[in-house]
Amino acid sequence: MSQSRIRTARTGSPVLSSTSATEAAGWLDRILVGDCVAELEKVPPKSVDLVFADPPYNLQLAGELHRPDQSLVDAVDDEWDRFDSFEAYDAFTRAWLLAVRRVLKPNGTLWVIGSYHNIFRVGAILQDLGFWILNDVVWRKTNPMPNFKGKRFQNAHETLIWAGRDKDAKKYTFNYDALKAFNEDTQMRSDWTIPICTGGERLKSETGDKVHPTQKPEGLLHRVLLASSNPGDVVLDPFFGTGTTGAVAKRLGRRFVGIERDGTYAEAARARIDAVVPLEDEALELVRGKRAEIRVPLGALIEAGMIEPGEILFDARGRHLAKVRIDGSLEALGHTGSIHRVGALVQGAEACNGWTYWYASRDGRPIVIDDLRKEWRRRHGE
Repeated sequence: MSQSRIRTARTGSPVLSSTSATEAAGWLDRILVGDCVAELEKVPPKSVDLVFADPPYNLQLAGELHRPDQSLVDAVDDEWDRFDSFEAYDAFTRAWLLAVRRVLKPNGTLWVIGSYHNIFRVGAILQDLGFWILNDVVWRKTNPMPNFKGKRFQNAHETLIWAGRDKDAKKYTFNYDALKAFNEDTQMRSDWTIPICTGGERLKSETGDKVHPTQKPEGLLHRVLLASSNPGDVVLDPFFGTGTTGAVAKRLGRRFVGIERDGTYAEAARARIDAVVPLEDEALELVRGKRAEIRVPLGALIEAGMIEPGEILFDARGRHLAKVRIDGSLEALGHTGSIHRVGALVQGAEACNGWTYWYASRDGRPIVIDDLRKEWRRRHGE
C-alpha cells in the first residue's frame, strides 16, 4: 500500500521524472513520480497485462496506538492514508480504477489488496465500473500484529480481489498447472499462508526505522505474478511504495511500471530494484498442461503438408489401418469420422484419443501423430 492521492504531490527528490508515453517504451521499467491518476494518463491505453494495486487502507485512526507497556506502536498513521470521509475515499477509488481500466489490455487482470477498512468499498466500486471478479484470496499472515486493546479479534489476514477487465474477458492468464506444481501437485487454494515482511527483506532507514509501514512480502507478489502473468508481460503498480512489485517483476523476467508520489519511497524503490538480478530464462519456464495448449486439428497438419490426404495411418500393433481424407477425417473398416471417433469404432471402444492411437510412417519408422502436432506447435511458436 502506498501514497498516491488525487492532488499535488509532496515535495521530494524524484528518482525518475514523469515521461511522455510517445517515447519508445520510455514508460517501461520506470518509476513515474507523481499522482497515480495523472501519471496513468501517460501510459498507453490497453498496454498493461497485469495490475497489482495496494491502495491506502483509510484506517481512520483517531490517535496513537500503544502496547500494554505503553510503548508506541509503529502503526499506519501517515498523511497519505487520511481521507476526510468515505465519500472522498470512494471518489479517489473510482478515479484510479477508471485510470487503471484504460491501460489494461482486454484480457488483462487486476489484483487489489486491502483490509476490512477498505476492501469491501473497493470491491463494490470495481464491480460498478464493469470489472469482473474472478476470485477473492485471503492472505493469512503467520506473524500478524497483536490486538493490543483486546477488544476485537486479532487481524491476521488481508483480502485480495482478482478481477478481469470485464465479464467478456475469457483468455486472461491463469497458470493453473504451474501453481499446482508449486503446491506439490495440489490445486492452489484461495487461502495463502505467507509471513509478513520481516528480517533482511524489510527496508530500514539509517536510524533503523521502517522505510514504509506496509511493505508487502516478496513471497506474496511472487505468487500473484506466478499465477497471472508470463515472462515479458507488463506489470503495473499504481501505489508503488518501496517497489516490491517491481523487484519481483524484474527477478521473474517481467517488465514493470511503478507510480509513486513520494520521492523518498521512490528513491528507496529504485535502489532496491537496481540491486535485483533477473533469473535466467531457463528458470522462468512454467509447467503447462494440455488445457494451456492451443487446439490443433488434424486439418492443420494437412494444410502444413505434415500429413498427406490419402496417407495410411495405423495403430501401434498394426492391427488397424485408416486412410486420411482431404477434410481431416479418417476412413477405416467402413467407418468414417474424426481421428478419435474412428479410433474408437475400430476398437469397439466408447472413446479414443486419436492423437496417441494413430501412427504415421516417417523415414521407415513409426511416429505417433501427436508428435507431428507438437512439431506444428513448435513451428508456430505455440
